[in-house]
Amino acid sequence: MAYLDNVRTFVRVYELRNMSAAARDMRISAAVASSRIAQLEAHLDVRLFQRSTRKLNPTEQGHLFYRSSLRIIEAVDDAEAEISNVTANPRGTLYVAAPLGVGQRLVAPAAPAFRELYPQVNLRLRLSDRKLDLAAEGLDAAFFLGLPEDSTLRIRKIADCERVLCAAPEYIARRGAPTSSADLLADRHDCLNLRYPGAPEFQWPLQTSEGIKRIPVSGPYECDHGDVLTNWALKGLGIILKPVFEITEHLKSGRLVPLLKDEPPVPIQMACLYSHRRRQDPKARLFIDFMVGRIQSALAQ
Repeated sequence: MAYLDNVRTFVRVYELRNMSAAARDMRISAAVASSRIAQLEAHLDVRLFQRSTRKLNPTEQGHLFYRSSLRIIEAVDDAEAEISNVTANPRGTLYVAAPLGVGQRLVAPAAPAFRELYPQVNLRLRLSDRKLDLAAEGLDAAFFLGLPEDSTLRIRKIADCERVLCAAPEYIARRGAPTSSADLLADRHDCLNLRYPGAPEFQWPLQTSEGIKRIPVSGPYECDHGDVLTNWALKGLGIILKPVFEITEHLKSGRLVPLLKDEPPVPIQMACLYSHRRRQDPKARLFIDFMVGRIQSALAQ
């Protein structure tokens, strides 16, 4: 097991190119991660990384060993999955990601119920509104709003989520309420947008009498955290486009007011992404099935 731990640590260091980041990801200290890499290099009698002040660059031997290491880990994971299938007793750790709104409101509340059913499965939930690479991040599954760009992944659709354009009464009193999609541009309304590295240009897809129109919007505030945008909207700083489930309480209280009811936003797909191999793991399959059912039920309510 010690050798396998060394191999798993090497894979994460290779993928992240950073010892400290890999250690944090694996819930170990940087010293332990460094020791495991040193043990592996001593065992193989090669140098796997060239060290620099900023990052680790794999050597030629490191690149070769990474490909072999993936096969080793996959073989062990597949063997454990077969045993889990036979014993009907899934165990191990699941690495799952979700956007902040989806994770906080839908995935995290259901997680304890899943673990009550399968107490030997541990969950590592990562919440981020940024785009994540399942393979590079070592994820078993990722919940997603929109359309995935990676066609090699499997997708399990959960629901089409209704969205709404809205703003605080303070903003409407100051700037007025747009009555059409054209007003958003003509009146230069302040639109609050989700921005992260690699994000596409902002276009809000609205359902008009002439079909779907994609409105290029802009504003003085951008952030890569969806709840920050909601808080800015609540302070009267602009208009947001949000899934209804994320802001239901604010719509009911009147702190946010729906806009453009005759030209509503196009619903957004919520789905779960996973690789074919990950889906073969019983604990991943059970988790995805469980969460899809729970989320669909929560959205219906």
